Amino acid sequence: MLRLRAITAVAVSVVVCCAPVYAAPGPTTAPLGTVVAADRAHVGEAGANVGTTVYSGDRVSTDLQGSMQVRAGSARLLLLSSSAAIVDDNSGTPSARLVLGTATFSTGNAHAFTLFASKAAIRAQTDAPTIGTVVFVSEKELVVTARRGSLTVTVEDETQPIAEGASYRVLLDPADPQGPEGAGSGKHDRDKGSGGPLAAGRSRFLMLATGMIIAGTAIAVYKAMESPDRP
Repeated sequence: MLRLRAITAVAVSVVVCCAPVYAAPGPTTAPLGTVVAADRAHVGEAGANVGTTVYSGDRVSTDLQGSMQVRAGSARLLLLSSSAAIVDDNSGTPSARLVLGTATFSTGNAHAFTLFASKAAIRAQTDAPTIGTVVFVSEKELVVTARRGSLTVTVEDETQPIAEGASYRVLLDPADPQGPEGAGSGKHDRDKGSGGPLAAGRSRFLMLATGMIIAGTAIAVYKAMESPDRP
């Protein structure tokens, strides 16, 4: 009997000692960013507030008349009314995939952030402070605006720049980007100032100029996305 009690006591001790090890949680995912402004906005199904932590894979969205701003490293993402995006960590770089509505992003360098929309990847072209806006019209059409600094639009292995102040309709998988011989190159049209296509030939996408943005608007957007301590 005494031997049985001793064996039982040893078994209980082993279980008690090992329990914390088995109960210890696994490694947690590092936060991707933080909500710095929110009005009628959500992270997943929950309401978003200032200070809400955002993780890779989270869906961030806004209701009608809502807005939301997320800070991720040296970049910021602003969603306007009735918009949605899925945030991610793209090989160590914060990114987001716009799936609905309008998003504006600001970066402190060319590698700070990537905004994906349909098949396109939109990034800052240089390390200068940059602000870009993307409107998701459909899977085959975007509107991309370089509000401050220049942007690049990449689809597969093809990249086209957008100069500061310019706005373009980006047509993905155009049915006939070349058209008649020599058409679609945009060179003749642009020489005449008609704002013709920016890309041509066997391009995977077509960019059509929509005009220049007003400088005051660009400044207003920059101020709105600037942090109080200007990191």
